[in-house]
Amino acid sequence: MGAKVLGSRAIMGMYFRQLEQDTGAAWVNKISNLFNSDQASETYKFLGQSPGFREWLGGRKGKGFNDAGFTIDNLKFESTLDIGVDELRRDKSGQLMARIGDHAQRANAHWASLLSALIAAGETTLCYDGQYFFDTDHSFGNSGVQSNDITVDISGLPAQVHGTPTNPSPEEAALAVMEGITQICGIVDDQGEPMNETANSFLVKVPYSLLKATKSGLTLPRGTDIAEQVSDHQIEVVGNARLNAWTDKMAIFRTDSAIKPLIRQQETDVKVAAKGTGSEFEFDNDAHQYGMSANRNVGAGMWEHACLVQMN
Repeated sequence: MGAKVLGSRAIMGMYFRQLEQDTGAAWVNKISNLFNSDQASETYKFLGQSPGFREWLGGRKGKGFNDAGFTIDNLKFESTLDIGVDELRRDKSGQLMARIGDHAQRANAHWASLLSALIAAGETTLCYDGQYFFDTDHSFGNSGVQSNDITVDISGLPAQVHGTPTNPSPEEAALAVMEGITQICGIVDDQGEPMNETANSFLVKVPYSLLKATKSGLTLPRGTDIAEQVSDHQIEVVGNARLNAWTDKMAIFRTDSAIKPLIRQQETDVKVAAKGTGSEFEFDNDAHQYGMSANRNVGAGMWEHACLVQMN
C-alpha cells in the first residue's frame, strides 16, 4: 500500500492557521497606523493642528486648517510556492510542512518588510509637506524651518568611553538616542506650539551592528548621568536586519501618540489560493501550487514623530 499524499485541504488549513495566529513583528503597530482602502489609491490630508487657548482679547479669532497631503497607491503583491506530488508523498519528517509554514510566515512579515524599506529610504521619500520624511528643512504654517534628520558628533558627547560612529561605546549610543528624542520633543506644529511635549515612549530602530551598544547604553545602572536622562522615558530598541546597510545611523519614533509616524494602507488582506488535489495543474505538472496575494502599500505619515540620527 503506497504512502498517503498530504492533501491540499490540509495544506490550505495550515496556511490559514498560520496567518491567523501570527500577527507579524510587534513593532509594526507601534510606529504605524493601518487604514483600510476600497480603491486603487487614497489621498491623506494633513490639516494642521487645532488652535490652542489664547487670552480672549478683542473677541474670538477663528483659525482654519492648512491643506496639505499626499496619495498612496495600492500595489498588488504575490508569493507562490510549487510543491511536487512526489515531495508531498515522501515528506515523512515534516520538513515540507515546515517549509509551507515558513511560506505563510513570510506573509505575516510583509508589513515589516515594507516599513523597513520605507524607513531605509526615509531621506528620499516625500511626505505631506513636500519634503523628504527625514529632512533638515521641514516647514508647515507658522512652524518655521525644522529638522528631523540630525548629525551627532559622538566625540563631543560627555561619555567616559569613546568609540567610532560604526562602533560607538554604550554611553555614546545612549546619548545619541537622547539627542534624537530631544529633537523630536522640540518640534512645533503649524501654529508654533510644541507637538511632542507629552511624549514619553519611543522606539529606536537600529542595524544589528549597533544593537548591543544601544541596548547596553540605555540600561546602564542607576546613578550614572546617562541613566538619569534615560529614566524619564520608555525606550525600546529593536534591531532590524533590513537596515544593516546603515552602520552608523538609527531612527527614533514616538510610540505614545494616536497618530503614528508611518502609514499602512490595505485594500485586501492576504488571500490564499491553490491549484491542488484533482486540479488540471496537478494533472499536467504532477505538482501543486499554493499562492498568496494582497493589495496594500505603505507611506510616510507624521515626520514630526520621528528622527534620524547620523553619528559621526
